[in-house]
Amino acid sequence: MLLEIVFAAGCFWGVEKNFEQFDGVLDVVSGYSGGSYDNPGYYEVLKKSKFKKQDEINHTEAVKVTYDSSVISTDFLIKNFWEIHDPTQLNGQGNDIGDNYRSAIYWTNDDQKSIALNTKEQFQPLLTAKGYGNITTEIKPLKKFWPAEYYHQDYLSKNPNGYCPNHSTGVKFVDIKSSKAKAIKPLVGMEIIVIEAEDINTCPYCLLFEKNVISNYQGSVPLRGSPASKLVGFELKSPTFATPTIFFIRDGVEIWSKQGYMAPDEFYRALGEFKLGKSSESFDVAFNESTDARFCEQYEIFKNTPDGVFVDKLSGRALFDTNDRFDSKSGWLSFTKPIDNEVYEKADYSFGMQRTEIRSVVSDIHLGHVFNDGPDGKPRYCINATVLDFVADVADNSIESYSDEHYPGKDDEVNGRFAE
Repeated sequence: MLLEIVFAAGCFWGVEKNFEQFDGVLDVVSGYSGGSYDNPGYYEVLKKSKFKKQDEINHTEAVKVTYDSSVISTDFLIKNFWEIHDPTQLNGQGNDIGDNYRSAIYWTNDDQKSIALNTKEQFQPLLTAKGYGNITTEIKPLKKFWPAEYYHQDYLSKNPNGYCPNHSTGVKFVDIKSSKAKAIKPLVGMEIIVIEAEDINTCPYCLLFEKNVISNYQGSVPLRGSPASKLVGFELKSPTFATPTIFFIRDGVEIWSKQGYMAPDEFYRALGEFKLGKSSESFDVAFNESTDARFCEQYEIFKNTPDGVFVDKLSGRALFDTNDRFDSKSGWLSFTKPIDNEVYEKADYSFGMQRTEIRSVVSDIHLGHVFNDGPDGKPRYCINATVLDFVADVADNSIESYSDEHYPGKDDEVNGRFAE
């Protein structure tokens, strides 16, 4: 039987991508629901989260899931909904604050209503045991679902560096792994597969890798976790009995793997060799503290991009905003400040000089240096273009992103331990 249900769990991009992964889910559409006015749009919903008429109810970012209940159960979908976000946070998820990001289930039949209420009762004590508060999720019948604008549909598939962080609490239903999860098949190009235990809660190093690496990763090389039993069609040389085992794969074929836990610095160096190539200029900058040539080709591409953010080439984390970019005439990208909490400073005494190095918090790659000669007394963050990618603002329809395919170097021969 084909059924529909609407979920709201913060930014709809990530929620949409989450539900698309399951067999039996036929369609997932991003949109708006739960409000008291007609024809909502993205900017209207954002605005009404701060300024709306008295007694007016704002819409929340939501996704409509169409599924075949003979293939995937309503119970599985609703349990998955509880697990992928923090249902105890009122009117927001993470740093996305406002009633347009509130948690909600809008059911379309009595069975869905019953499962939503029962699983809420089951999940609350699990959350309480981990120190979380009361569930604030809105559970109501669906009155109307309004599809979002075209550019919001399948956004993270079209923009793999797009912002949508993981807001899950880490609390899980015990029986969630027994449901019908989708088989994992190879992607075209590069990807990372993490072999996890059938029940991830029984594997402390899987949980540690998820916490320290996966939860912060937003890179353009897809990263997927799966029990070995769900992998179909991969050519793997290494054994898969140990969890976690991290595979770096190209076109379904294993290039390199590591059994056991990888710390973030080890993971990102391995990813650097895999994605960039050990002999590439970008790898040399990232891991050997080298410097781009002045006015290099990547700089020329990046110096006049539309509005957006520059992201870490490996982790995908947003590091600098175009609003803070200026032309220093130096031949390197220059900014007056970074995005909060995404870079850190380190004393650099190389080459007989005293400088302040700038590194990425998540991947720990070298980015450049900061100097005190910026405009109007502000700092000048002098950043190497070859260790960055660019993602344009959603509202700018002229370009979605600059990533490897937009500049030279993507075909650098992979060498070292990743040589084929």
